Amino acid sequence: MSGEIKGAPIRNIAIIAHVDHGKTTLVDALLEQSGIFREGEAVPTCVMDSNDLERERGITILSKNTAVDYNGIRINIVDTPGHSDFGGEVERVLGMVDGCLLIVDANEGPMPQTRFVLKKALEKGLRPIVFVNKIDRARVDPEQAVDKVLDLFLELGADDDQCDFTYLFGSGMAGYAKPDMATESDNMKPLFDAILRHVPPPVGDPTKPLQLQVTTLDYSDFLGRIMIGRVHNGTIVGGQSVALIRDDGSIKRGRISKLLGFQGLQRVEIPEARAGDLVAVAGFDEVNIGETIACPDHPEALPLIKVDEPTLQMTFVVNDSPFAGKEGKFVTSRQLRDRLQRELLTNVALRVEDTDSPDRFSVCGRGELHLGILIETMRREGFEFQVSQPQVIFRTIDGTPHEPFETLVMDVPEEAVGSCIEKLGMRKGEMQNMEATSDGRTQLEFVVPSRGLIGFRGEFIRASRGEGIMSHSFLDYRPMQGDFDARRNGVLIAFEEGTATFYALKGAEDRGQFFITPGTKVYKGMIVGEHNRPPDLELNVCKAKQVTNIRSAGAEVLDTLQSPIQMTLERALEYIGPDEMLEVTPESIRLRKMPVKKPAKR
Repeated sequence: MSGEIKGAPIRNIAIIAHVDHGKTTLVDALLEQSGIFREGEAVPTCVMDSNDLERERGITILSKNTAVDYNGIRINIVDTPGHSDFGGEVERVLGMVDGCLLIVDANEGPMPQTRFVLKKALEKGLRPIVFVNKIDRARVDPEQAVDKVLDLFLELGADDDQCDFTYLFGSGMAGYAKPDMATESDNMKPLFDAILRHVPPPVGDPTKPLQLQVTTLDYSDFLGRIMIGRVHNGTIVGGQSVALIRDDGSIKRGRISKLLGFQGLQRVEIPEARAGDLVAVAGFDEVNIGETIACPDHPEALPLIKVDEPTLQMTFVVNDSPFAGKEGKFVTSRQLRDRLQRELLTNVALRVEDTDSPDRFSVCGRGELHLGILIETMRREGFEFQVSQPQVIFRTIDGTPHEPFETLVMDVPEEAVGSCIEKLGMRKGEMQNMEATSDGRTQLEFVVPSRGLIGFRGEFIRASRGEGIMSHSFLDYRPMQGDFDARRNGVLIAFEEGTATFYALKGAEDRGQFFITPGTKVYKGMIVGEHNRPPDLELNVCKAKQVTNIRSAGAEVLDTLQSPIQMTLERALEYIGPDEMLEVTPESIRLRKMPVKKPAKR
């Protein structure tokens, strides 16, 4: 049995929390106060969110490593995503670390994703340190937040040692932490001290044969494929011969061409790394997450990383609309297939399967956001394709069909409570808790089938007049709940190909709300708006006004159109029906009806 590494001044810690509870901002404060930035250096906020999409949306999508030195001890910090859709990132990262920092908002308390990440941490046997964040905001109750976290620990079956957790209060934005509310503090020193005191040193044996498990993959134009992981046993040196143990048991021999360590935001070349270190290595082109880099003389594999199965499925289809190939660079089925297969190398929670048609691919993920980020990334790279309505993945357990259920928490104004309860009741949701707060708002907690949440966000925004906040997280699989009516109004469909005119849109304004503006190019079968009534309606939106030499009575009156509904990618994915497709190109997002083959006339 390998023991603690004697004298190894290392601590490995992951930062986990619900979305928007302040993980990345707290990492900013830790980096700044550790002294890794030189004086006067320009440092952006949320410095760990390096991806363009992460900065635009203000969320973390990919887990990332950094390292700081405090009192002569190296602290390796891993920042993780907060959305349950990216839970695969959290699951694989927890295998690299020996402790975790659970951040909880002092106002909101534990939320659905707090439960998810805490459950994974407790399953790994980690003992979390709880940090109650945002205590400098108005109307917060930090002590009550700690009580709610303890209730959650007990609910998830934590042992006595885990329930006796260390907790601190503070603000990542203001850059301070303190052991209790009565103490004054203006820095993060209490949090650094708590990490050194309560996170155990890494376990491993530097004298044993090498074992390094790959948990994250990256790519460099100069080094090729980069593998990031933790050295579980042994010592790794740049240039040494190693064996890569594949997930099917086969062994591929090679050499470490580059060995990199983490220092602040930089990867720096290091001569060697010992058991317990987090490192990045290059040397193998084809490698999968979970595989082991081992000593060539004694190759011994570590257990593969287990990730929860996907819960949502979509079909990616080659674009065959009348406007196909006009805006994208990559449009063929071969290019689409190669890109999806490349995504599998780094996205552990994704599944891609071929279908009976060479132009269609079944893609399974953890949620609408997970698949939406993939679609957005691909369209920015120049891909053009179509996707179908998201469908939940059913399973048969003990001969009974089961479907995925989610925990849904909503924070709504008091006057919207009845409407939200009614809408979720129609979608087979069961209320678990209802709590009124002092500021005229109510927090509702539901357990609801995943398919009941497809398309619900738009209804929720309307019911709460844009003032509601909702978040949901996968709970478990339960027996099927039967059919329910999630019907929406019909759609307005373009009658012919052409350019939409102001005259035609103005004339059909009473039919519903449009998704397009005058001047938009449309084609037959393209969805241009939402009908006021349940049936679909075909319209001619390209009709031009007949020009005459008679001056009309209302010529001086300035006509205006209603503002169109802006169809973002997420909104469109929630909106489309089972007989509709979403056409995605680098420049446009269009909705269309699937062409129906009409029977031939006799």
